[in-house]
Amino acid sequence: MSSVADQVGWLAAIEDAIDAVFEPIATWFAAVVFFPITLGEVSFPAVVAWLIAAAVIFTFYFGFIQFRGLKVSYEVIRGRYSAKDDPGEVPHFQALTSALSGTVGLGNIAGVGAAMALGGPGATFWMILAGLLGMCTKFAECTLGVKYREVHEDGTVSGGPFRYLPVAFAKFGKWPAKILTGIFAVAILIFGVAGGNMFQANQTFAQAQEVTGGADGFLGSPGAALIFGIILAALVGAVILGGMKAIGATTSKLVPAMGIIYVTACLFVIIVNIEQVPAAFGQIIEGAFAPAGMAGGVVGVMVVGFQRAAFSNEAGLGSAAIAHSAVKTRRPVSEGFVALFEPLVDTVIICTMTALTIVIAGAPSLQAGIDQVQAGEGPPDGVILTSDAFATVIDWFPIVLAIAVALFAFSTLITWSYYGLKAWEYLFGRGKMSEILYKVIFLFFTVTGTVLTFGQVLSFADSALFVCAFVNLLGVYMLLPVIKKEMREYLADRKSGKLLDLGTEPEDRETAAR
Repeated sequence: MSSVADQVGWLAAIEDAIDAVFEPIATWFAAVVFFPITLGEVSFPAVVAWLIAAAVIFTFYFGFIQFRGLKVSYEVIRGRYSAKDDPGEVPHFQALTSALSGTVGLGNIAGVGAAMALGGPGATFWMILAGLLGMCTKFAECTLGVKYREVHEDGTVSGGPFRYLPVAFAKFGKWPAKILTGIFAVAILIFGVAGGNMFQANQTFAQAQEVTGGADGFLGSPGAALIFGIILAALVGAVILGGMKAIGATTSKLVPAMGIIYVTACLFVIIVNIEQVPAAFGQIIEGAFAPAGMAGGVVGVMVVGFQRAAFSNEAGLGSAAIAHSAVKTRRPVSEGFVALFEPLVDTVIICTMTALTIVIAGAPSLQAGIDQVQAGEGPPDGVILTSDAFATVIDWFPIVLAIAVALFAFSTLITWSYYGLKAWEYLFGRGKMSEILYKVIFLFFTVTGTVLTFGQVLSFADSALFVCAFVNLLGVYMLLPVIKKEMREYLADRKSGKLLDLGTEPEDRETAAR
């Protein structure tokens, strides 16, 4: 029987071989997807410009609905206009938390840390602006996700881009519509299995290992990663086997809990350093409009901020519309109003809290990271900058961060399992055995993710996710008039009081009708 060391070496050899095969593919694919646009001395991916342009155009087209509609959003989330017999699987609040669990994750922690090193404190200002604009993009795509969904006989729902893209592209012809929607589905499936699954599992184990003594701790022993992966897969499986209702019930508790833990930790750092808050805001504003300096001046810092926000909240990628489409409602645009809150929470609140924590704490690693970038060595590990910021207050605070990372990663795992399932169903059809096969494959890669990294596979998956932006936003553009009509009718019914009549229970509606 081979020794444990031989087994570890064998696994590493497999990982290296797969990475070697994928390296040229991943490099070529990333070069195509993230094709750069150059303005002066600054270059940035065309896909980011595509996302920003859509957010700005939608904001003007819908009359800044992300600001005008916040009160309506709050009323809908509270269930004011809902009834128990509304078609769908989950209430508005659970649909929101399910979608949030897919976006709130390592991007809010590690991604923001990397943004601080790349663009300095000024990147925070542009992240906030991108989040505010992205609220309108989410409004548009999630309205369509519900508008064209299919409610099956068993009460389950299939919605999101898989349903509205064929409608949007119908004028191109049957086969172009199928091909474009198929490209979207394949991209979502690839990212769901690798980026939304393997990467999250890998980082969950890495953080757990770090706070339990690293390589010398009990999770540093050979075989620990495999056991950890099996336990994690079992926990994920216990949730996803229950379908969207189980995912919604879990995330409705998990998302608020992890948000409170993380934001409280950030606030603690900020309060301890309260006298530095005005200066921190001064650095953020000054850095956002500095004519020269980090990342190529104003344009460069703006690009860093917008890019990090796009990676974090996924506005325009179409992924969140899949979760939102399962909502219990008769009026599609009602969930568009709910979706407004997603970038607000993900980017405007949580990403900003992370950035403020890093800037205010002023840990030496922040300047070291900035120096590293300016020396041309690339960005540092962003989670280290955030962890060091917590450690400036209490040395054991990185443990709080590890708990937050674990919760973020777990919630992302279960939500992306659902996104991947809907892509699988579009490509291979619905059926009990087909669904079970997909979930077994997903859980297998959950275990694999804790044992192996497959760096080039993850790089390929990241590129695949942003393929979705090109396809999804093109479809949304073509259906903008449909969304505007839904929005105007809904707001008119709210003003007249008709929505309150629809929000009562069935027996109450019958009484009112008499």
